[in-house]
Amino acid sequence: MWSFGKWRRARTLKRNPVPDALWQRVLERLPILDGLGDEQLAWLRDACVLFLQDKHLTTLPGVTLDDEQRLLLAAQAQLPLLNLGELNWYQGFHELVIYPDDFLSPQRYRDSSGVEHQYDGEHSGEAWYQGPVIFAWAGVASSGGWEAYNLVIHELAHKLDMLNGDANGLPPLHSDMRVSAWASAMQGAFDDMNRQLDADPDCETAIDPYAAENPAEFFAVTSEYFFSGPDLLHEAYPEVYEQLKLFYRQDPLARLQQLQRDDPAYQQVDAHEAVENPAG
Repeated sequence: MWSFGKWRRARTLKRNPVPDALWQRVLERLPILDGLGDEQLAWLRDACVLFLQDKHLTTLPGVTLDDEQRLLLAAQAQLPLLNLGELNWYQGFHELVIYPDDFLSPQRYRDSSGVEHQYDGEHSGEAWYQGPVIFAWAGVASSGGWEAYNLVIHELAHKLDMLNGDANGLPPLHSDMRVSAWASAMQGAFDDMNRQLDADPDCETAIDPYAAENPAEFFAVTSEYFFSGPDLLHEAYPEVYEQLKLFYRQDPLARLQQLQRDDPAYQQVDAHEAVENPAG
């Protein structure tokens, strides 16, 4: 059956081809894509083109992006959607705003006595409900390895969370998932982190303590770890890892372990060292 959507998709891809050499440079800068199969990488390549055509990148003074940098951002944005089907998971926003570095953002909170405080916080990224996603390019450029840090995935996890409304740590789960199992795993780990930090605010938690800020940040941080530090997340909170594995329908830990068994470059270094291109 003739489909306007499929026709438009094919036309967009035909008009915006990604040269092989350019795509290879992008792959070399993103170790977290190592170990993906040819079909997965082909899907990701097309998804990058469609993402960049669908979203408007607004660059602020001090930021100029070439084709390689745009694809670098898009590939990280699309990795979480790799096995989620053709649904419009990144709906409800059309703009990515990119600062050169961390930026000041007005913040407010109400303390336990009901007094509201306002201040300017320094952020490297933000995701606004029914609004844009904001990145510091320095953070985007530092993402893409196995260092348990990925600004792009973190902020876009918030957008997945917001598909149900305000971010609360509960994205729309698949029909084969149970909310009770999700809540048990997430709440248990969230409470564990907060117990540790209440006992010692300076303690070294197994994952970034920012995850203990609220349930929305817990989901964003653990999504970030799921793709960029899966071994650390699984060791700390295996039940959380299993829920994210069900949600994203991926298993980055198995892929990383396979690389560590089969790829000499991964046998020579710790996966969490800052290796620009372990395959090269």
